[in-house]
Amino acid sequence: MEESLSDLLVEYELAARANLNPAAFDFIAAGAGDELSLEESRAAWRRYRLRPRIFRGGTAPDLSTDVLGAHLAMPLIVAPTAYQVVAHADGEVETARGVSAAGGLMVVTTRATRTLEEIAAELHGPWWYQVYVVKERRLTEELARRAAGSGATALVLTVDTPYPGFKRRGHVAPVSPEQHLVNFGTHLTPGAAFEEVTVGIDQDASIRLETIAWLRDIAGLPVLVKGVLRADDAVACIDAGAAGVVVSNHGGRQLDRAIATAVALPEIVEAIAGRVPILVDGGIMSGTDVFVALALGADATMIGRPVLWGLAAAGAQGVQRVLDGYRTELGHAMGLAGVVATGDFSRDLVV
Repeated sequence: MEESLSDLLVEYELAARANLNPAAFDFIAAGAGDELSLEESRAAWRRYRLRPRIFRGGTAPDLSTDVLGAHLAMPLIVAPTAYQVVAHADGEVETARGVSAAGGLMVVTTRATRTLEEIAAELHGPWWYQVYVVKERRLTEELARRAAGSGATALVLTVDTPYPGFKRRGHVAPVSPEQHLVNFGTHLTPGAAFEEVTVGIDQDASIRLETIAWLRDIAGLPVLVKGVLRADDAVACIDAGAAGVVVSNHGGRQLDRAIATAVALPEIVEAIAGRVPILVDGGIMSGTDVFVALALGADATMIGRPVLWGLAAAGAQGVQRVLDGYRTELGHAMGLAGVVATGDFSRDLVV
């Protein structure tokens, strides 16, 4: 029997713990506070049960879908995760190789440790750029335009991080100043001290709804808003120009005791009523979790830590195997539940 995704992720997490120094492992693994949101995010998906259909034919399910003009082989996107060099020497470049091999879509973060151009060169399909608006707004403008010029087809504006959440472990990424500034460097004032520069590239806590349209107009790309956990906020984002929302509690890394995304998703789906695509992340550890998210109304899902465990354990091949594992499990669940295509999901499939 083939190795299950659950077994693979356990194997890769254990390998990552063995391969990485403790500071690097904790930076990836940690949640905020007492890590209640981290634990509950995973458990919440597992509380749902499936209500399979019968007499739906025996053809292989079609896992493909389209989100904001990007054709996805499966409704799974690699979430933006910072400082991937802590997991592998080639960082985001190696992740991009694995994502491309699996035919996936990667969201490249503002806090990448390889240049946008290096990463984009390894991505053979659509990719998106995640934006942290920093205090020196000029830097955000220039990076957003640079991402668009390098081939990004959408921007993902993270809004749940006015400043980093408190963590008991792994609160500092073990990266060098050069790695920290690898994408900011060409846009900074020559000769500025690192301590002076870091003030300008800290998150800007003053962003507002107007920031959505500002960013869209700068880069000429659609903007998804990531970090939404309330229906009223989701509607406000769309009214302000968002092309999509990502239901996210930042992997339990920001506000501990923030609700699980599996809990937040249904009310947001109801409030948005199909106006824009809805993505969701947080604790999605299996293809069956993806199935539940799609049945609850998400258009696609995102995963973060599982990709990093694959990266730390086996590089690009590990990333590819993780994504292929999700694909296999989702297809298996769809086939057994009588769901012939991603457009065939409905709320009555789960309880």
